[in-house]
Amino acid sequence: MTPLQIGLLGCAALLVLLISSMPVGFAMAIAGVIGFAIIVSLPAAMSMITADLYETFSSYSLTVIPLFVLMGQVAFHSGMSRRLFDTAYRWLGPMPGGLAMATIGACATFGAICGSGPATAATMSTVALPEMRRYKYDMELGSGAVAAGGTLGMLIPPSVVFIVYAVMTEQSIGALFLAGILPGIMIAVLFCLTIYINCRINPHFGPAAPASTWKERCRSLGGVAETLTIFIVVMGGMFKGVFTPTEAAAIGAFSSIVLAVARGRLTFHALIQALRETVRTSCMVLVIVAGAVIFGRFLAVTLLPQTLADGLATLPIPPWGIMGLIILFFLVSGCFIDALGLILLTIPVFYPVVIMLGYDPIWFGVIIVVVTQMGVISPPVGVCVYVVSGMERDVPLQTVFRGALPFLGALIVAAILLLAFPSISLFLPNLLK
Repeated sequence: MTPLQIGLLGCAALLVLLISSMPVGFAMAIAGVIGFAIIVSLPAAMSMITADLYETFSSYSLTVIPLFVLMGQVAFHSGMSRRLFDTAYRWLGPMPGGLAMATIGACATFGAICGSGPATAATMSTVALPEMRRYKYDMELGSGAVAAGGTLGMLIPPSVVFIVYAVMTEQSIGALFLAGILPGIMIAVLFCLTIYINCRINPHFGPAAPASTWKERCRSLGGVAETLTIFIVVMGGMFKGVFTPTEAAAIGAFSSIVLAVARGRLTFHALIQALRETVRTSCMVLVIVAGAVIFGRFLAVTLLPQTLADGLATLPIPPWGIMGLIILFFLVSGCFIDALGLILLTIPVFYPVVIMLGYDPIWFGVIIVVVTQMGVISPPVGVCVYVVSGMERDVPLQTVFRGALPFLGALIVAAILLLAFPSISLFLPNLLK
């Protein structure tokens, strides 16, 4: 067999492993090592996997992942997320569907110090769903809003997905973080609009909560102060050139601990819990990254990415048509493969095509994250939906999926707007040039 045929066979084998429920990182590593051994040699494959595992787990640039994860975990265990929700509730609660809108606002704000979609969904499930149940909200709307709001953690900086994309494509982490801000705000607004329309059509879905006084609203703003301080320190210092993204992550994690301790909100037990969850999440992400790197080596020796890039570039359709096919592929695949695993698996294949067609790599990174956001709330592998259902055991999985469907429409509108107006994502990064 030719290397190209072995490459196609390796991709098929990978799909079989994923369908058999093998973890994404291990599936990519196994398929990559076996394929590399067949094409090159077994000693070369063993040498390759040893070097790639060491480089991934000792990578200085990837240390931002556990540091940003720690920042989010400390914020959760110190009650910062609950104070964010309370602030949003005071301002938005009296509107139809106001508690669900408050959840979206809290998810967007918490995403600014978390960086993970499932972690944001899990956090807000424990905070928002009991309150919605207390005010007689329909759990279809409530659980769907939490699952959809969780996806904002993937896009609003600091985003783990953006960090990994930047490392793989050698793009600026800071530029990608800036590129995610305006699209993140736009999607949060579209989510709130979706909730408002739903509650206008079905008033029983989200009854208005009692109105808060202006004094209560202003007092609640203190709940945003910690998050805003951390966000300004991290993002402001990074973009002013005071410190690198890795140093920014360390300063952010340290700031979250200092603020939590200063308010007397961080117990020793909570700190241990935060550290334990950080280790678990970081190891999962780094194993997926390592598996993707190994599988990428295998694809490189098969010449499959270059062949596909040349084939797509020579298709008798305009560049926007090719980009549409790539986005459609991500949209469909995102329903079956974890978002981070999908990006790591496909970037080596599609990134050369995007560059060859002349598209901006920063814009492409934002588009891919928005499209994969759809995957994490779509059946059958909607990770955020499973997280919400797992956190709230008495809400059936199908109820959460039904509740998330209207928000898929909002994400489709957002993707169309980003395709039609690339400046939405590129405006802030271009200010740095």
